Amino acid sequence: MTNIVPISDLKNYSEVLSHCDHGSPVYLTKNGRGRYVVQSMNDYEKLQATVKLLAELSKGVESIRAEGGLTIDEAFAGLEG
Repeated sequence: MTNIVPISDLKNYSEVLSHCDHGSPVYLTKNGRGRYVVQSMNDYEKLQATVKLLAELSKGVESIRAEGGLTIDEAFAGLEG
């Protein structure tokens, strides 16, 4: 469930932060517009790990496009010993 609250609700920050512990971020608004996102540290770390993984996968795809890659037969031939 999306949690959208006005930034003025941070006066009771413990209640606002309790929503983060349930696995969903809290979106804070100021003057009716989105300004900030608050999330648990665990969720943040997972997000950062995902971003790093996707960046590395993107590098691999670009490398294959630029330099070419192996066919499936070539890849498996390298595993035979």
